[in-house]
Amino acid sequence: MTLLDVDGLTVRTADGRTLVDDLSFRIDAGERLGLIGESGSGKSLTTLALLGLLPDGMRAEGSVTLAGTQVVGAAEKQLTAVRGRRAAVVFQEPLTALDPLMRVGRQIAEPLGRRTGLKGRQLRSAVGEALDRVRLPEPGRIARAFPHEISGGQRQRVALAMALACEPDLLIADEPTTALDVSVQAEVLDLLDTLVRERGMAVLFVSHDLAVVAKIADRALVLKDGRAVEEGPVLDVIGTPTAEYTRTLVAGARKLEAALDLRSAR
Repeated sequence: MTLLDVDGLTVRTADGRTLVDDLSFRIDAGERLGLIGESGSGKSLTTLALLGLLPDGMRAEGSVTLAGTQVVGAAEKQLTAVRGRRAAVVFQEPLTALDPLMRVGRQIAEPLGRRTGLKGRQLRSAVGEALDRVRLPEPGRIARAFPHEISGGQRQRVALAMALACEPDLLIADEPTTALDVSVQAEVLDLLDTLVRERGMAVLFVSHDLAVVAKIADRALVLKDGRAVEEGPVLDVIGTPTAEYTRTLVAGARKLEAALDLRSAR
């Protein structure tokens, strides 16, 4: 069953400049798609357009059908019904995505309470279980903390717990590990892979890191200047790229990996 169907998506600024150009792809239930491209390629704008969250001054054209709802041109009431329950997003920097003035537990309790109808002690218990599920130690302490009082890796796990609270059909992960150090990044990726597999969710994983995408995604779509240049099974796209731009990305990634291996061997 097709969960997300994007057809001719175009994003323009108020002065008519095209940032995403005639983009088409689909994600079936339970499928994992990696959206690859360097900074400025249109990846994040694409994810925002999928949920009707484009910044003021930008407009989307074309068609985005998410779980049967047409997102482009939809009223806010329609979009509110889709966000969270049908699709949820985890952004690159959770410190900006989380409310700095609200304790972590309360931020998780809001979507969890809307979905389950739980209140009081039962809701607090469910929040603790949600934090435990994303492998956070001392969930009671974390629930009482404000976002700035916990580490970056812990904040990203909190953001993941919030996204999963409504048990969405599609998880959109926009560079979710870029701001983390390598060891924490590996832990979060392993956690994400485990949770997605257990719940059978579809994933749109956005990243410029080819190695990370290869660990998470089944298929890959490569963007350059807002246009799709290549799409296919992720191992084919990375192993035997056909587009010149993709070959450049792969060569750059291999050169960096070789340099890191050489440095660690010294």
